[in-house]
Amino acid sequence: MIPIRTLPRPAAYRFARPGLSRCIATPFPVDSPPRRLPTQRAWKSDLTKGDNSGHISTAENESILFFDNLTPLRVGPIVLWQPWQTERDLNDLMNRYQSSSLGIFDPINLVKRAISDKVPIQVTEIIPRLKDGGAFVKFTHPEGTSPKEIQAQLSALLTEKPLKPWFSPFRSVKSGLVQGVPWLEDLYRLPKSRIRVEFVPASDEEAPAELSQETLYSLFRKYGKIGEITSQASDSKVNPRFAYVDFALVRDAIMAKNCMHGFILREKGSKAATRLRLSYEQRVKPHHIWNWLTNHPRIVIPLAAAFLAAFTVIVFDPIREFFVKAHVQKTFEFTDSRLYKWFKSRTNDILTFRKHKAEQAGLNTLFTHRKDLIDSIKNSLLETIDTFIVVHGPRGSGGRELIMDQVLEGRKDVLVVDCRPIVEARGEAGLIRRLAFEVGYRPVFSWANNLSSMVDLAVQSTTGVKAGFSENLESQVVKILQTTASALKEVALADRKKDAKDENMSEEAYLEAHPERRPVVVIENFLHKSDEKGIIYDKISEFGAALVQSNIAHVVFLTNDASYSKTLTKALPDRVLNQITLGDLSPRVAKQFVLSNLDTQEEEAQKVSDKNKHENSEKVDRPDLKELDECIDVLGGRLTDLQVLSRRLVNGQSPNKAVSEIIEQSASEILRMFLLAKDNAPSPEHKWSVEQAWYLIREIANKESLRYNEVLLSNTFASSTTTSAPEAALEALANAELITIRSKHGRPQTIRAGKPVYLAAFARLVSDEVVAAKMDLGILTELSKIEAKNIDKVENELALLGSLPSQPKQATGRTNYLLSKLQASQQKIESYEKEMGVLKKVLAEMS
Repeated sequence: MIPIRTLPRPAAYRFARPGLSRCIATPFPVDSPPRRLPTQRAWKSDLTKGDNSGHISTAENESILFFDNLTPLRVGPIVLWQPWQTERDLNDLMNRYQSSSLGIFDPINLVKRAISDKVPIQVTEIIPRLKDGGAFVKFTHPEGTSPKEIQAQLSALLTEKPLKPWFSPFRSVKSGLVQGVPWLEDLYRLPKSRIRVEFVPASDEEAPAELSQETLYSLFRKYGKIGEITSQASDSKVNPRFAYVDFALVRDAIMAKNCMHGFILREKGSKAATRLRLSYEQRVKPHHIWNWLTNHPRIVIPLAAAFLAAFTVIVFDPIREFFVKAHVQKTFEFTDSRLYKWFKSRTNDILTFRKHKAEQAGLNTLFTHRKDLIDSIKNSLLETIDTFIVVHGPRGSGGRELIMDQVLEGRKDVLVVDCRPIVEARGEAGLIRRLAFEVGYRPVFSWANNLSSMVDLAVQSTTGVKAGFSENLESQVVKILQTTASALKEVALADRKKDAKDENMSEEAYLEAHPERRPVVVIENFLHKSDEKGIIYDKISEFGAALVQSNIAHVVFLTNDASYSKTLTKALPDRVLNQITLGDLSPRVAKQFVLSNLDTQEEEAQKVSDKNKHENSEKVDRPDLKELDECIDVLGGRLTDLQVLSRRLVNGQSPNKAVSEIIEQSASEILRMFLLAKDNAPSPEHKWSVEQAWYLIREIANKESLRYNEVLLSNTFASSTTTSAPEAALEALANAELITIRSKHGRPQTIRAGKPVYLAAFARLVSDEVVAAKMDLGILTELSKIEAKNIDKVENELALLGSLPSQPKQATGRTNYLLSKLQASQQKIESYEKEMGVLKKVLAEMS
């Protein structure tokens, strides 16, 4: 045998690409003169030779060794094994890599150092396996030495003197004898710690035998620690049969795969030989956590709901508080910027309309009249009163203008919550969206609750446990209001750091000591449609009570509902409400209001006339105001009606004509809303009947004022066939502003028209013979039904008394009473029918 060291390096270590079994380098004899050969880089081969079968063939006295841990495992997949790389690119890369002067990075040196001179072998070919991090070394050996002896000798030498590469200081180079036929594929199959061992027939005629776990363990244990051997299920129909061998280390699996692929053996007791076909297999990790989660929904689903709620609180609540603060402080509003205010001051005379100025002048007159009231409210906002400020008055009394334009003019940190769009929103999602918009609460996912309800229902139907993903309306409203309260507290404490003297004070002490720095919350249209959304008003009043009791903000309620005290005292049971009642203007103030509007109009017309001296400008003549006093007495002091009158006078109408049209419009409105109902039965929205509304209109038109208890005792209310609660009917009519109920010492005393102009409208409706006849006919019809009902009761009782076997003397008085009552009811019915006949004749002749 020729020693390796006597061979020239280009001959002794000539390489072939994987699968080129015919490209074998023949060593030169030692005695022959060396020839000059073309230089060939290590790890380079010629692709034009061979059959590309991917198998290594060996001749007689030839065997193959596999050397592991020559290159890093990540070199192949990261650098070389890219689908767009060609074989020539690989050669160019390795040529550049080989040309490096760092010899310790050369894998060839590791192979040369691993094969000691003491081992009697002659290397004929080296085939690199970059993705496996090793190389196949084909060698010849003497006839008297077996390949196993050579492998044992190499292993002993490598154990005695470990050879550790630069990239793996803790694992040395190992060698293994290839017992099978390795398949040198260049597919993108990266090494794994699991090997799939398939049992295929050794020949076409024989059926393979499935190896036992004991046999597999004895075959593969020598290559490294085995973690598990998994056999194929007995009932599986997958062919060929297979088993999984899981190694502890990937390097051990590489050695086993490259040495045992294609190995043929016959297990003891088996008739047929079996060929082993090995491949890497991705290990499927057991999902213990996921399996536990899916198998315990009763525990997991509530925990998931709690986690989701905690996530929402941690992530979204600070964002929502920021937007609420920005909404209260008007951080992003352009109208609050200095540029807008400057532009408005420069263009106020150009862009402001005359009518708007006239109305503003009238309001200034009104506010001058109510200056004491305005100062009182302003002083309340500078003190710690610990209660609500309630501004109550009929619709159109100027309560909103009083608070927003006078009391809170120029004040920062004001939050206005209008209840009207909230309660008029459609569905719970719309209500939540409107409430969030009013307080600046965003982002809000109003649609998510519907989806959560569906998920909650599905989970409850399958597991029997309510997941708790969905929230009811009450909890969502409370959540929005709590976030708003937290933001308001931060607004109230915004200036605390600027005052050095207040640094040592607690938050509660600071808020109590500085009531002037608290924000103001204005609840507008409170108790609007309270019968439908009472829970919303309860939560809003509780929200206001929490703000007042914690000294976070001042709370002002604007309402036209007389029953506001029931809801507010429920939220603040131990406090006295600061009540401010706005009534109609006196005739003198009402006249000043109208005249101020007219004076402003004349001033604007004069300015326009001065600017257009050379042009024909139309001048609006001031109407004759001799009859203004009389018209104001008829119209009353309601602010909205006075504004309508002022606009009509500005347009050139006379006071009498303007008031007449206002009365006519009010009468038409009353007729449409209260008297022309489709049926007499009260709806859920209307707890009163048409007959009750007409009774009040007729009686107020004749008497101007009615006693409350007198109305309750009348047959139309006390014995109504359509309504069972006369007091609820009166309260509903008062909320609809048809009437006004005035109290004395806390009890209702008198009933008047809802607005002063309604008194004239009532009189006009009563003077209409057709309307009066139709409405009176309805009342008489209902009274007739009441008396007929009384007669039925009397007749039933008389029939019962007549069924007694003998008439006792004690029943004589009762019988006479019933007979007299029967006679009285009959007489009333006859009287009603005569009146009804007259009314029907009127309708027939005048309709």
